[in-house]
Amino acid sequence: MFCNRCLGLNPHAIELTALVLLAPLVWLGLAGRNLRRRFTGRPFSRFAARRGLAVLSVGVAALAIRAALLPLHPPPEPYVVDENSYLLAADTFASGRAANAPHPFWIHFETICVLSQPKVASKYPPGQGLVLAAGILLAQRPWVGVWLSVGAMCASIVWMLQGWVPPRWALLGGILVVVRIAAGSYWIDSYWGGAVAATGGALFYGALPRLMRQLTLRDSLVLGVGLAILANSRPFEGLVVTMPALAVLAVWAFRRGWPAARALVPMVAVLAVTAVAMLAYNRAVTGSPWQMPYQLHEAQYAIAPLFLFQKLRPEPVYRHAPIKAFWTGFARDEYLKSFRMGLVAASLEKIENVRDFFLGPLLTLPLLALPWAWRQKRFRLIYISLGVLLCAQLTVMGVLPHYTAPATALIYLTVIQCLRYLRISGPTGLVLARTIPAVLAFTMLLFYALEASGSTFLHEPYSWCFARPGNLERAQLLRQLEATPGRHLVMVRYGPNHVPNWEWVYNRADIDGAKVVWAHEMDASRNRRLMEYFHERQVWLVEPDTTHPVLKPYAEQRGQLSLVDEKR
Repeated sequence: MFCNRCLGLNPHAIELTALVLLAPLVWLGLAGRNLRRRFTGRPFSRFAARRGLAVLSVGVAALAIRAALLPLHPPPEPYVVDENSYLLAADTFASGRAANAPHPFWIHFETICVLSQPKVASKYPPGQGLVLAAGILLAQRPWVGVWLSVGAMCASIVWMLQGWVPPRWALLGGILVVVRIAAGSYWIDSYWGGAVAATGGALFYGALPRLMRQLTLRDSLVLGVGLAILANSRPFEGLVVTMPALAVLAVWAFRRGWPAARALVPMVAVLAVTAVAMLAYNRAVTGSPWQMPYQLHEAQYAIAPLFLFQKLRPEPVYRHAPIKAFWTGFARDEYLKSFRMGLVAASLEKIENVRDFFLGPLLTLPLLALPWAWRQKRFRLIYISLGVLLCAQLTVMGVLPHYTAPATALIYLTVIQCLRYLRISGPTGLVLARTIPAVLAFTMLLFYALEASGSTFLHEPYSWCFARPGNLERAQLLRQLEATPGRHLVMVRYGPNHVPNWEWVYNRADIDGAKVVWAHEMDASRNRRLMEYFHERQVWLVEPDTTHPVLKPYAEQRGQLSLVDEKR
């Protein structure tokens, strides 16, 4: 599924080939006494021992690497409907509102994954939208929020690992995250998210062992903040992956008595404030504090349920063919695919998707040591939490890597712990433990060089390496209109073979105040009323499903219909 191909080679093949070529060199290097001392990494260990500096350095390195790649990979344009929904949330929050009042002609602006009634808002929890809004407020670019969130994720994962493993291994884990995710995955090259939930999971599981070792206000607050972030980014997966730890925490507090219970008061206070804020947000969007925007949206549009053990819902009334095609075609087919493939085959595909993104072949090899790593009881909570999340995800309709984001720190902690066992298992394990991180960095540099040289990559929208740059055609037309004097209304006419995920009708939170407004073309009467409402705007027609979409005047004079409408 994550099949970026370069020169006919799959990145997985490149990784394994580099491992085979470099492993003998590492073996020879370890054979010499002087080189062996050099490979012990004493400067690396001394640097890692400065824990705060190590955390800060990894976060800054993640930001610096992606910033240095901007000439090669500029900030992405939105591609899938989820991104557009998050960007609407960001624009809404940056404007100081939780939701937007419906437009008088809201039917023309109805789009996928966005509530249109009773308020206009993203269907998703507000976490990712708030991060994008921060980017708008700081630099007028929502991608800046993505960039900063990835740096925070890398730093928080190093901090989390420091609570479980020696500092040098924690620093190595952070480097693996930077190379594997922060440098060029779709988590930083799209607006889909992943980093926010990963940060929440890292904060929670980083504070947990620290709090259980020493009762401190800081760790209790961080524990609550981690849970709050998960509740507002990936609530289902966040709840599932933290349930085993919360059970352990409850037993621990019961055994320790009043001192432990008192230490948990700050965490409870953070969660109480978060709960009040979430209820207020729900009420502002749906009208009920007990109904989430996601629930209301699914009730209005979706026929495919979230879980495989649920049945298809009755088909609602859809006002636009592309929206109907998305929910009755694309989404419904995703639900039915698990039954057509068979639940076992579908489950294996989900596992493969997650493994490909987070690990690939190189970081999968250390998992061979998992049976030995299991013997250390202290880490069993990590493995159990990962297993519980994986089992829960096998029951849902589909799994993308950012769905598993709350467990990111746990995944890399498992890899690091297995690498530690490989290192002491014998010469072969030592060579693998030394070679795998170097090969991962080498292959990423190779991919950068190939991309810079103009080699053709097949970019998947959720790739771990060089994600697709987005809907460049729409972005180009938008820049053209923004540079054209006056204000504009773009009527979007889809073709019969339109791809449902390729949505062009999405707008700013303040539609009337936007320089460019995108609208579904409907029947002649509705179109005429819409153009009369926007009488001061120049009206254009765009057909996204043509080979090279261009802007064409929709009508020569006000009140006149397009030629296509006249023929109707």
